[in-house]
Amino acid sequence: MNQKRRTNDIIASEILKLCMNGASKTRIIHKANLNFLSAKSHIESLMNNGLMEAVPTGSKVIYRTTPKGAELSRVFGQFHSEIDKLFSYA
Repeated sequence: MNQKRRTNDIIASEILKLCMNGASKTRIIHKANLNFLSAKSHIESLMNNGLMEAVPTGSKVIYRTTPKGAELSRVFGQFHSEIDKLFSYA
């Protein structure tokens, strides 16, 4: 079994994409394939850096990507696309 571990930038990019239209912590955990503690840590880091915000909706909290987070997600996407192109020619 030769599985690569995801780096923090890949995980952050996935979470930012998931939260573009809002997502609950449960949705983030399931879609990004994270455990609760890991998801909590990543969410806190993204929020502390102004890349995500928590929006209370009744008894739930929805996490949304901020404009700053959306821009970073776009740049991540371009970067990873270029890296994939680079290594697909090898």
